[in-house]
Amino acid sequence: MGVFGGIETGGSKWECAIGTGPDDLRATATFPTTTPAETIGQALAFFEREGPVAALGIGSFGPVDATVGSRTWGHITTTPKPGWSHADVGQEIRRRLGVPVAFDTDVNAAAVGEQRWGAAQGLDTFCYVTVGTGIGGGAMVGGHLVHGLVHPEFGHLRVPHDRDADPFDGVCPFHGDCWEGLASGRAIEARWGRRGEELAGTQAVWELEAKYLALGLVSAICILSPQRIVIGGGVMGGPGLLQLVRREVVAILNGYIEHEALGEHIDRYVSAPGLGSRAGAVGAIALAEAALSGLEV
Repeated sequence: MGVFGGIETGGSKWECAIGTGPDDLRATATFPTTTPAETIGQALAFFEREGPVAALGIGSFGPVDATVGSRTWGHITTTPKPGWSHADVGQEIRRRLGVPVAFDTDVNAAAVGEQRWGAAQGLDTFCYVTVGTGIGGGAMVGGHLVHGLVHPEFGHLRVPHDRDADPFDGVCPFHGDCWEGLASGRAIEARWGRRGEELAGTQAVWELEAKYLALGLVSAICILSPQRIVIGGGVMGGPGLLQLVRREVVAILNGYIEHEALGEHIDRYVSAPGLGSRAGAVGAIALAEAALSGLEV
């Protein structure tokens, strides 16, 4: 069946890869997200130079139209990313490369990769969450990705916001203080005046961040009852943040759900990605393989 292509389109950068899995990546490339024409052009040049590929998977920042048969399938829709609203990604790449293309959210692609090769192996119901420039989440339930009216929008959950303790209004242009508006990388920079990596020694930053992240994760736990939550993204590199989030999840649940995963095994339950920063691009390769085989993910 040859090799497959994978693209993770991010708000700040695109990751491209060719191979059959994390242990067989024949070529990779990373470049900044600029305009749609320039960025898509760089991706096409990479696959034309390093290919051919039998099929291509795309995991994209969103919101997106991933409904097969829709007139705007493959489009990014109402994104706040300047210049990218309603950009055609999937159809343009399929037309130019002439191969089957699978198109989904970046977090759904990462979830597929983590189930096949990473921290969610052997599980059929789990969540993948990324905390970076924005916040996104994908869910697999009963072995299939969750799709419905559109796709899950974890980042726009409404979480409790104590304005006395945190008067920050939030950065989401649609909702202000939703989960992404309060806890994304953009929110950290807007609230504190510096990027997260410049605030490593300021404990108050990470205590507040952990509280907000845990509030969102607890909502996901109560709604979907995932067997594990895999959480990645650049913000999670904050000092001790993952451990703080685990502690807050246990505290907020307050013993309501009696399960060892939410107690003595919380370090396994709220997990870092097994594929690290490659989860999206490698997961997109898995989407491409499934699309070529006619399999539903």
